[in-house]
Amino acid sequence: MKYKIEKNTVQETLILPLYSRKLCTELYPNLYRDETAVRLIDQIDYDFSEAEKNSRSLMQRFGALEVAMRQNDLAFEVQAYLKNHPCAAVVNLGCGLDNTGKACDNGSCKIYNLDFPDVIALRQQLLPAGEREQNIPCDLKDPAWFDKIDASGGAVFFASGVFYYFLTAQVRELVQGMADAFPCGVLVFDAANRTAVKMIAKTWFRTAKIKDVGAYFAVSDAKSELSPWDSRLQVSSRGYMLGYNDLKDPSVSGFFRFLAKVGDNGMKMQIVKIGFGGKL
Repeated sequence: MKYKIEKNTVQETLILPLYSRKLCTELYPNLYRDETAVRLIDQIDYDFSEAEKNSRSLMQRFGALEVAMRQNDLAFEVQAYLKNHPCAAVVNLGCGLDNTGKACDNGSCKIYNLDFPDVIALRQQLLPAGEREQNIPCDLKDPAWFDKIDASGGAVFFASGVFYYFLTAQVRELVQGMADAFPCGVLVFDAANRTAVKMIAKTWFRTAKIKDVGAYFAVSDAKSELSPWDSRLQVSSRGYMLGYNDLKDPSVSGFFRFLAKVGDNGMKMQIVKIGFGGKL
């Protein structure tokens, strides 16, 4: 049975990253594997013709590489945390149809996937929760979800492509609330500077008729900009294209490595890690 996906903003924000993860699995198999994305694309009834056409362009292929590196980096940080906290909660904030939590499963952690109710309803059909896993419908900006996370063994939270659509004040409030609720937890997420955020979100902002792009969350120097939010925070960051992998695999062209350098250095594309008081 194939699951019909409607062409609307909510559904497409789920499908396009999924397609990028599948594309990167095909283009860069030595760097990235997402068998879940490959399987789901086959199970979904959706007109992929435009995505397939776009995937032939150079920039679309580089965009797929960006998506893959981001997922790899976040998974690296989750697995690093689990080495010291094997029974921790692994929490995917704004999960969509991403299965990184399960990909990082060590056999004893607890996995939580959080997103809006309509997203979770679709996820339940395509990716029903497994053992030690919960799909939780919620609004991330409403701290009511804090109570649903069992962080008795520690907690590592990660957000992929999520905070670009939050106001800076909303991210700060969320981080401060999480520091209160999960004092030994860690949050990892991708971020970029103002120039990059304008590029990333241009279409979405236009659709939403939002003019004050400057109010949305962007970071150039994570440690100096985010540490003042709360004295408990321990902030660090690494470039997300080359901070974890040198991309010297033969499948990655010299031009793409150059673009990756521009992304990390010029656009400040980074993975930010915030500890909420305990040691990182």
